[in-house]
Amino acid sequence: MRAREHSIASLCAFGRRTITNYALLFGRDQTVPTADYKLYTYCKWKVEDLFDPILKLSLDYFKDSEYITLAADDTKLHKSGKKIPNTSWQRDPMSPPFHTNFIWGLRFLQYSVLLPLYNQGNAPCRSIPIRFVDAPSLKRPGKRSTDEEKTKYNKMKKTHNLSHMFVKELRNLRTTLDGVGVHNKKILMTVDGGFCNSTCFSADISRTELIARCRKDAKLCKRYQGQKRKFYDDEKFTPEEIRKDDSIPWQEKSFFYGGEWRIIRYKEVNNVLWQRGAKKKELRLIVLAPLPYVRGGKRNYRDPAYLLTTDTEGSIEVLIQAYLDHWQIEYNHRDEKSILGVGQAQVRNEKSVVKQPGLHVAAYSAMLMASIICNNDQGIEEAQGRPKWRKAAKRNTCRALIGELRGSLIDHPEELLEMDLSIEMISVILRKAA
Repeated sequence: MRAREHSIASLCAFGRRTITNYALLFGRDQTVPTADYKLYTYCKWKVEDLFDPILKLSLDYFKDSEYITLAADDTKLHKSGKKIPNTSWQRDPMSPPFHTNFIWGLRFLQYSVLLPLYNQGNAPCRSIPIRFVDAPSLKRPGKRSTDEEKTKYNKMKKTHNLSHMFVKELRNLRTTLDGVGVHNKKILMTVDGGFCNSTCFSADISRTELIARCRKDAKLCKRYQGQKRKFYDDEKFTPEEIRKDDSIPWQEKSFFYGGEWRIIRYKEVNNVLWQRGAKKKELRLIVLAPLPYVRGGKRNYRDPAYLLTTDTEGSIEVLIQAYLDHWQIEYNHRDEKSILGVGQAQVRNEKSVVKQPGLHVAAYSAMLMASIICNNDQGIEEAQGRPKWRKAAKRNTCRALIGELRGSLIDHPEELLEMDLSIEMISVILRKAA
């Protein structure tokens, strides 16, 4: 019951999303909120168990597909306390390229399922979080540490990093999908350039394919075809050279990107080898041409994209569309931190700093899935109406869904009775929501 309360409060509360504000929303302002904190410290439950029902519901949108498309990326939550477990100094992703800034906070690894809603209507792809895993950095030994501690640190940092955590959780996801009976579908995992390395590409996971954005100067080659006992050809090439090579023709296909179907040009080179990354595993190189756009009456072009994938036989349209949909996970990060305030709860217990953000993101994920099930992610206007100067949204915004949820609490208070909440508590919730 308390977990249900916190799920509603994490979405409908006003102000900062702290545990104290959760208690105030439910009218417990005259009692010490000790039990609310014990939900994360003493109750024995796993964060991934919250996401498994949402993952099962998302499988209905891949019935006609060979793949289950997923996206993965890391995110950082700002914290101020220097004694909070798992916190460390980390690079600020918003810092300019000419000056690296640092932030103090927590690092999490998020996995989201990319639902292709454009196949059933005009709605864009929607990213639904299905995992929110803590990924703390390895603590570096201090100046007074012994040589043994430094040696141990140098050995552990090779295996205790973000890429190894990514591979470990990806194996767990494959096991989870097999447990729910999805043996005949492959996982198509899309990642950014931070995961385009030897750890991720050399991992051997059954029925799992990886597609990542790579550097334009990556050294690639073909397999040696001569008489010598060599595996790699001496002739090297880069993705940038493939883009400029006129002997390789451009191809055109229609893809859903930026809210509508667009013609995108691409090139592909199959059976390439990346000696420093994937070793002897054959890959496919995909080069996307720069997309034009008009701003200020001038025609400009975005940067080209270079992709490497372990799927050498799959449909090229599916692979490119999966990469274009990967950007949706960035919208998840924006909603979670800027609108919902994930990470604002002031908890210091080692279990709480992991479970509290996990429950918060799971509630957000359930709200997105409810919007898709009810109206295919369309048709809800914001409670106060859309401003005249704002264009009509192609899908529901996070703020519009929160407003709809608050309105549902007012219009249908009987739903709160099913959560075993008292009449007095329901009246407090409705009064504050109004």
